[in-house]
Amino acid sequence: MNDKTILEHIHDLVTEEKQLRESHLGRGLNNEDRLRLESLERQLDQAWDLLRQRRAREDSGENPDEAKERPIDEVENYLQ
Repeated sequence: MNDKTILEHIHDLVTEEKQLRESHLGRGLNNEDRLRLESLERQLDQAWDLLRQRRAREDSGENPDEAKERPIDEVENYLQ
């Protein structure tokens, strides 16, 4: 997976997230949609993490293709 592919995936996730939020304005999310939104947010965190890994590797002269997608639980538990 290259940076362009990851960015396209991020764009798709953001588009779906935005549509989901807009479709429930003023009404709130039902349980199914809230779970989907949470999933989208986790997938976005994971995709951004992979992109950051690739860019860091490239900046340090390493092969960006060696970056690996980390488990969502690992990404979600990073200290900010």
